[in-house]
Amino acid sequence: MTDNKFHVLLVEDNKHDVRFVKRAWEQNNITNPLDVVPNGQACLDYLLHQGAYADKANHPFPSLILLDIRMPVMDGLTAIEQLGQQYPQIAVIILTTYNEDEMMLRGLQLGARGYLL
Repeated sequence: MTDNKFHVLLVEDNKHDVRFVKRAWEQNNITNPLDVVPNGQACLDYLLHQGAYADKANHPFPSLILLDIRMPVMDGLTAIEQLGQQYPQIAVIILTTYNEDEMMLRGLQLGARGYLL
């Protein structure tokens, strides 16, 4: 039997939203590993294995990124633009609590594969 588990990276600054996603993981028996970083810059650092994310064994390359749009340091739209240029093979899904069509459309234009409101 092959192991179909892939790593998921959640990019979210709100601790309540992080807790919500982790609870959804547990309640739905999702066994895919979930790592969390607080902003777009930390996401890029994670992917490049820089700084706090240098250990590749503890910070494996994700196949899916769940990305908030509104974050400090580097917002989600800027991160999507960087990700699309450097890592087009990673599926990026926007997670947002804001119903702003223009921002979500911009995210899709920059390379996100979808969004969840």
